[in-house]
Amino acid sequence: MDALNEFDYAEFTTRNIGFVTPEEQARLRSGAVFVAGVGGMGGACFQALVRAGVGRFAVCDIDVFETSNLNRQVFAFTDTVGRDKAEAACEAARRINPDVEIERLGGEWVDRLDDLCARYRVIVNGTDDIAAGVALYRAAQAAGATVIDAYASPLPSVIVVRPEDPRPEARLGYPTRGKALDAITPEDLGQSFLKELEYVLTHSSAARHVDLGVAAAVAAGKAKRMSFAPMVIGTGCLMAYEALWLLMGRRSATDCRGWFLNGFAGRVEKPAPWPVAVVKGALVRAFMARMMKGQP
Repeated sequence: MDALNEFDYAEFTTRNIGFVTPEEQARLRSGAVFVAGVGGMGGACFQALVRAGVGRFAVCDIDVFETSNLNRQVFAFTDTVGRDKAEAACEAARRINPDVEIERLGGEWVDRLDDLCARYRVIVNGTDDIAAGVALYRAAQAAGATVIDAYASPLPSVIVVRPEDPRPEARLGYPTRGKALDAITPEDLGQSFLKELEYVLTHSSAARHVDLGVAAAVAAGKAKRMSFAPMVIGTGCLMAYEALWLLMGRRSATDCRGWFLNGFAGRVEKPAPWPVAVVKGALVRAFMARMMKGQP
């Protein structure tokens, strides 16, 4: 009898019991998650959820693996370079759990958001596409789904945006607010990224842990985003915890503002109190203006 025929879900998940109850494991088996983007943090989250025994997924990605992905993406190997990320991720997931049900999507996923958000109440945003993220958040709110996400930050982070919570575009002040999706401009997206960066620098110690010259080039769109395996995989695992709690019916303390995990200092960093945030935010904006002015 081959390994596929020998697969036993109860044996596969037996080491989970103790962290979760048998009843909670049954909820995970019948649970469903939509993972948008299975490259970096989305891929790490997807793998953790598959290994935890979650039974059904929709996954999407529009990219293929590149050599530069090998430094951090859990489904990137020398023999998957050049392959469709979603296809490779689904194949790997089925090697872990042959019984897992996966709906694989490509670039059409944004056009199917209303349907996806209606069928998947737990959503992981693993994309780095701000326009797609705005569309995802709007559709999730309309459908009453919860989105798990993270900041563009050198420190692992996680946020949980429940249906009643403000969308990131409103909370962070994106210029996309109130605009139809087809009216959002590239300039809007660039300014939205800077708003997210402003929040990260205001509410965490991220600036101490990266080369700010490289960060300025990234913010100006002149370099690709920095990524590092512990940060990316750590973030994916934090996101997986939140998805698991939701599927099991537990309520975590993570909210729509989220928090940062500083592995360099061994501490959790939470949003600064309002008076501190006002003062530090003003300093961060002045610093960012100088930083961007220095870009050629």
